[in-house]
Amino acid sequence: MSDTATIELSAEEKAVITALEKLNVISLNNVVKYMEEVYGISAAPVAMAGGAAAGGSAAASEEKASYDVELAEAGAQKIAVIKVVREVTGLALGDAKAMVDGAPKIVKEGVAKADAEAMKKKLEDAGAKVNLK
Repeated sequence: MSDTATIELSAEEKAVITALEKLNVISLNNVVKYMEEVYGISAAPVAMAGGAAAGGSAAASEEKASYDVELAEAGAQKIAVIKVVREVTGLALGDAKAMVDGAPKIVKEGVAKADAEAMKKKLEDAGAKVNLK
């Protein structure tokens, strides 16, 4: 499939995508694990291909380029942090609030280094304490 190709989705397929977009990170991870287990599918070859295309050892470059963004503390500006969490994750207000209230929590997993640092800066600007793992 080329980069310029567009994919047309049916109404049912769009409904599935919409439902997946509303899931929090943990629920989405559970869905992915279920699909890997039951259907034998995985996104791992895609990640490996991306690392190999960049050159060098795919495993070594993948370890350094992929980070988990962890919200360590909400800080004093909790409402501002909730807004940023909603922005970077696409979570509903209640899910974002639960994530912030339950800190420390992983906000996003497997994020590219540049994106992880951008998320960290946004969250820290809002008053949160953030760790990259």
